[in-house]
Amino acid sequence: MRVGMGYDVHKLAEGRELILGGVTIPYERGLLGHSDADVLIHAVMDALLGAAALGDIGKHFPDTDPKYKGISSISLLEYVADLLDEQQYIVENIDATIIAQRPKMRPYIEDMRKNIADALKISIEQVNIKATTEEGLGFTGTGEGISSQAVCLLEKFTNYSSIDVTPGKGACEACSGCRGRQEEFS
Repeated sequence: MRVGMGYDVHKLAEGRELILGGVTIPYERGLLGHSDADVLIHAVMDALLGAAALGDIGKHFPDTDPKYKGISSISLLEYVADLLDEQQYIVENIDATIIAQRPKMRPYIEDMRKNIADALKISIEQVNIKATTEEGLGFTGTGEGISSQAVCLLEKFTNYSSIDVTPGKGACEACSGCRGRQEEFS
């Protein structure tokens, strides 16, 4: 079992779309960044990469590389899903929080969950997203920016069983599935 934690923050700016969890939210300002600046997806990706000890989004998608200019963070999340698959990791669950004074996030959360689940090829029940305000405190509370935090749990596919099921002599000591007939399985 591997646990990861991610955090991201972006400033709100005029002339940008507000995109969170792959959902375009009607608002007078959007998040400023090299990509679409989706802080929710960025926090989720950092949590996943961290749990797998694969670095962070800056390593994989540097903001100095023009090919990531304006790119959809959902596309980047799909790339992270492929990396996890190559390393034989299974996403058990993701829990994320969006921190924003406004706009209200509740109407968009189910679509965000679906977008993240689809990008990672997991069930929507494995993705939880919450939103909170800062009660008017700090840069998010004054409406200067939006931040997000995420935690995840990964499991290595090779560790999916709680017992050693390697066939061969002595395997029956680990379980009683063959009821002592180890010669049939050796």
